[in-house]
Amino acid sequence: MRFAKAPAAAFVLTWSLASLAEARDPLLNVPVDCKLGDTCHIQQYTDSDPGPGAADYTCGPLSYDGHKGTDFALPSLAAAARGVDVYPAAPGTVTGVRDGMEDVLQGRPDSPDVSDRECGNGVVLSHGDGWETQYCHMKRGSVKVRRGQRVTETTVLGQVGYSGMAEFPHLHLSVRQDGQVVDPFNPTGATACDSPPERTLWQDPPAYHPGGLISAGFGDAPPDYDAVRAGTYDVARVPPSAPALVLWGFAYGGREGDVVHLSFGGPDGAVIDTTATLEKDQAQFYRAAGKRTPPGGWPAGLYRGEVTMLRDGKEIDRRAVEVTVAR
Repeated sequence: MRFAKAPAAAFVLTWSLASLAEARDPLLNVPVDCKLGDTCHIQQYTDSDPGPGAADYTCGPLSYDGHKGTDFALPSLAAAARGVDVYPAAPGTVTGVRDGMEDVLQGRPDSPDVSDRECGNGVVLSHGDGWETQYCHMKRGSVKVRRGQRVTETTVLGQVGYSGMAEFPHLHLSVRQDGQVVDPFNPTGATACDSPPERTLWQDPPAYHPGGLISAGFGDAPPDYDAVRAGTYDVARVPPSAPALVLWGFAYGGREGDVVHLSFGGPDGAVIDTTATLEKDQAQFYRAAGKRTPPGGWPAGLYRGEVTMLRDGKEIDRRAVEVTVAR
């Protein structure tokens, strides 16, 4: 089962007891068929800063000025191409649908103009009592529902893509009541930076991660950033004559001063053990370290690497990877 579902009778009560304000709030499920912290991550949250700055609901940096939802990001374009389903966060009725826009990353010289269509391909659902959810940046041709259709948590709305104003493959989920944006992690808007919100709109609130590793791998040359983002730069086997052995890590939520530790070794012991320090905040970034092939080639066997992300001396995330050297 994809979701841990509440009994149907309990859900009806949640929506029908008009005497209790909180009882009318929707109870949301994660709307993407992925495992947070493994096959997807939350890249950005609703902006909680009412001024020109930006902050997520913990007062952390995982947002940008005016961001109106939660971004569930996939690790690569390859993951989006394989197909990741989108589901309703709660039962409702389809009130809006758009499909047909191309999946093209923004921020490039040839990116198309998506003015007034920033959401890309998407769906809007009504949940009653003024509540609605919106699902953006879905893959072209994947939307499976129609206006007026009733949907449940098990109805496939479409798949994650990168149509509209998207610089990486993700699903943008917006939650609104009476047209006003509501942060599902902090629906009251009363944020205390040193303590979690008193309640959320989630049936099972996703854990907050202040940043982390999206992926890691080996290559035989310094990686091309576009290839890392595309999910096409990782090798499981290299010949002894490969020009180099390089370990890389791709991460999100980087803050100035964060440290990335990269180390790997093989049959003859340690090869690389080094660190890199971020000089500025970066929403997504990668770091790599390697060594040119020694005379006579790399000794055959298994090489194990580890990438660790640290903040203020504390570990945020860690990934272990392997590569085999063989003829």
